[in-house]
Amino acid sequence: MTATTFETATPGRALRIGLWAAQGLIFFVFASAGLVKLLTPIPRLAAMMPWAGQYSETFVRIIGLIDLAGGIGILLPALTRILPRLTVLAALGCTVLQVFALVFHLSRGETDVTPLNVVLLALSLFVLWGRGRKAPITPRQL
Repeated sequence: MTATTFETATPGRALRIGLWAAQGLIFFVFASAGLVKLLTPIPRLAAMMPWAGQYSETFVRIIGLIDLAGGIGILLPALTRILPRLTVLAALGCTVLQVFALVFHLSRGETDVTPLNVVLLALSLFVLWGRGRKAPITPRQL
């Protein structure tokens, strides 16, 4: 007789660490970009991001709110374990946002910013897959 080993259903430590690192990075980038778009006067913002001076202030501020919400949503529900499925929804939202951002920047010929969009898209997809399928966060028992 031979002993058979079975893989456990629990995700590996490297996967869990990678997911937390991706979530932390996405949080940092999205939250800081959102705060910049929300708090910086439009003329100063347009010097950093030319598109910001070519669209309405309302549009720019709404994009800032979306960025901030995505950043908070990707980390806070998982960290607190309160409604952690919101992290998966935030990852989906960040993924969709990066697809739109890629199309937006490519249509304007702003190819210099698209590598960041591609990296954020890949990280968002990784969190969407990881927290949705491989290593979901268990809700806290209240």
